Amino acid sequence: MSLEEQFGQAQERVNKLSRRPPDLQLLELYGLYKQATAGDATGKRPGAFDFKGRAKWEAWKQREGLPREEAMRQYIGLVDRLEGEFA
Repeated sequence: MSLEEQFGQAQERVNKLSRRPPDLQLLELYGLYKQATAGDATGKRPGAFDFKGRAKWEAWKQREGLPREEAMRQYIGLVDRLEGEFA
């Protein structure tokens, strides 16, 4: 199975977790997903009062320079760990 197929399956699996992961893990998933699908963070950093938007943008920005394939691998690994915790 190709890396892209594994990544797609991980996206499906994360939506089937029995419980919602903590916010920090959700932000990690978001940052890795965006890096894998869109590359380095773009646009301006959201304002100080856009707490959710800013947290998501920063989670993505932290992965700047991470190759697409590595972001996919890390995303898949995180989903695997979450399945073990929230199965």
